[in-house]
Amino acid sequence: MASSSAHVKETLGELNKESFVSLLSKLIGEAKYVQNNPPDLIPEEDRVVKHVLDSLLPYSTTTGGGPLIINHVTYYQGRGNIIVEYPGTLPGNVLSFVGCHMDVVTANPNDWEFDPFSLSIDGDKLRGRGTTDCLGHVALVTELMKRLGETKPKLKSTVVAVFIANEENSAISGVGVDALVKDGLLNKLKDGPLFWIDTADKQPCVGTGGMIPWKLKVTGKLFHSGLAHKAINPLELAMDALKEIQSRFYRDFPPHPKEKVYGFATPSTMKPTQWSYPGGGINQIPAECTVSGDVRLTPFYNVKDVMSKLQEYVDDINENVDKLDSRGPVSKYVLPDENLRGSLTLSFDEAMSGVACDLNSRGFHVLCKATEEVVGHVKPYSITGSLPLIRELQDEGFDVQTSGYGLMATYHAKNEYCLLSDMCQGYQVFVSIISQFAYTYSFMWDLVVGQSMDGEQEVNGDKKNLHIPPISSVTPFFDWSLTELAGYAYKTVCYICNHHL
Repeated sequence: MASSSAHVKETLGELNKESFVSLLSKLIGEAKYVQNNPPDLIPEEDRVVKHVLDSLLPYSTTTGGGPLIINHVTYYQGRGNIIVEYPGTLPGNVLSFVGCHMDVVTANPNDWEFDPFSLSIDGDKLRGRGTTDCLGHVALVTELMKRLGETKPKLKSTVVAVFIANEENSAISGVGVDALVKDGLLNKLKDGPLFWIDTADKQPCVGTGGMIPWKLKVTGKLFHSGLAHKAINPLELAMDALKEIQSRFYRDFPPHPKEKVYGFATPSTMKPTQWSYPGGGINQIPAECTVSGDVRLTPFYNVKDVMSKLQEYVDDINENVDKLDSRGPVSKYVLPDENLRGSLTLSFDEAMSGVACDLNSRGFHVLCKATEEVVGHVKPYSITGSLPLIRELQDEGFDVQTSGYGLMATYHAKNEYCLLSDMCQGYQVFVSIISQFAYTYSFMWDLVVGQSMDGEQEVNGDKKNLHIPPISSVTPFFDWSLTELAGYAYKTVCYICNHHL
């Protein structure tokens, strides 16, 4: 008999705090060696892999100690990924926890109030680089898979965990989940929801922003600041040109109606974040400067369209730089007598697209139900912060849903920490998700979204064909008579008894 939802929850229980903290301590102890900032810092994710494998191999088919199927996949020496599978009983039924990455952003110990590269505990706080992003999640999902391997509940759905390398920097590719997808190693995960565990604050994150890093090089003419009429001031040109570019951007990419549906805190933005110039005296107008910044784009606009538009703006300003607003009677961007014109050159670094999760998918509704059950409320949110890789997964056909159990306030920050109590709730959310798929949710969802159920029912010793139409194909519930409702319920119960118990 398949495990019921309640039985699965009872079997998997609560997070083993002592085991979790012990594992997390080992992982944070490796944080110094998995900082990701090429070319200076290339992470060695296999240092983390070793501790994960030490926890899981005793319950694996590799050692003969349990049912876990473990695949350590490496594309670059010392930079492995791990795929862990707990087999279910029904082929094609799967749910997965992906995105727990084994690299971290950099940390300067001189800027921290405590050692970022060793776990310290302050009451409920677990402190160190990676506790929130994302070694805390690596430890949490490892503990989940370990418990599955220990207790061996009979589940209809296969549960897969994927621990990945190289999430924090895209300067080097072909190392992590991008390579796993390219090689088809995650194809089976398309058969069910994929929960990307790398956000924060215990709520479903249903939308993230795309990101377009840009650089605007502005060329003028160097001259003495006391003779400004003989110079083309690139600093002033940059300010006036950028104002025009921003005005056009907000005209062409205004707040999108779907942003309210998804709860985005901000619309798409285009702004400068850095400014540089070659140097010189205070009395010298420089020859050039560079302004850099980014576009944060809600997922309802196309990244390539925006890049094309930005280039269009720059080309038009270059052609009409003499018509651009300026700063005063001698702040001009054209010197006709010298046949000189100020100019702009736009370039882009690697861009990424945002993602809008499917709010009608089974995965989203399961995650919401689990969150409300464990946390006490559910309030999905969206941000124009960017998560790499997940849009590509969605485009490949995966039902990607995102969540996480660290703290947004400490994400990539100095003095990073997470709360043990939040991680305990995260574990319970995972258990609730698994329990929902263990028994009823998949086939009931099929009825809701349009799959009919067909089978046989034995009546007085005779087998009779049974057909249950999908709910969405029949008259809405409020138009049904009591007899019709009772009949539908009876058929559904018969089907459950024959096929799911």
